Amino acid sequence: MREQIGLTLRDVEIASTALSDVRGIEEFIINPSRLSDIETKGVVPSIYRLYVLSVIYRTDFSELLKLYGVDLSSTAADFTVCRPAKTHRIDLMADRGSVSVPVKFDPGFDLRQSTNLGRMIENWGVVPLQYLQELARKKYTYAYIGTEDLTMYPLVLPGSFIQVDEERSRVEEGKWRSEYERPIYFVETREGYLCCWCSVRKGEIVLQSHPLSSVQPRIVKHPQEAEVIGQVVGVAMRLADWHYPSQPQQQATPELTEGEPKEVRRR
Repeated sequence: MREQIGLTLRDVEIASTALSDVRGIEEFIINPSRLSDIETKGVVPSIYRLYVLSVIYRTDFSELLKLYGVDLSSTAADFTVCRPAKTHRIDLMADRGSVSVPVKFDPGFDLRQSTNLGRMIENWGVVPLQYLQELARKKYTYAYIGTEDLTMYPLVLPGSFIQVDEERSRVEEGKWRSEYERPIYFVETREGYLCCWCSVRKGEIVLQSHPLSSVQPRIVKHPQEAEVIGQVVGVAMRLADWHYPSQPQQQATPELTEGEPKEVRRR
């Protein structure tokens, strides 16, 4: 890369020193002997030097990472190696890498009927993630339901990935014919994140868990102690290889005060 743009080892040292002076980061400096070791002896550069080389060589930082086996486009797929216990948001660089998506479906594909989607796809195409992001008209947040978070069990299993529409952060009140119609919300509290049903009343919000869950509902101040990030509009979860946590979330329910709804408790 260095030779292709006509730079010498000394040129790189001068440029890296200049960047170090501007940014005030001494680790940016790359002397000729160190650069030679990186090029010829397999020495792995530090994150500082790798960034400097990406700037000097006019190369995307992620492309240099690939030379060392680190592919940022595989980040989401690599999430499977770890199953955190707590529910949390997922922050990814949406403009990195590309993804294969269905670009042509069988003419007989009918959205109204259940079918094997794999057999209905005639052609897959590679699309940059940035392109997909520009196509999206809504702002979504993605989150992971912790392996010990049983708030919406068994409707939403622990270990699931959810898609949250941030434009639907206003809690809807009404009557629903089934639990599947009732909106589920992604909420941030002082203790962390959770996925639950919600009901708002003056100055308070009810964080309602599923009736079959071991997690007790609760009432907290709104919006001081709980912020509704948005409504859950998509869920991806595995139905196999899932086991009930050995220590489910159990919380003692204090005695309810007179006139308080029986399905909730105060903190």
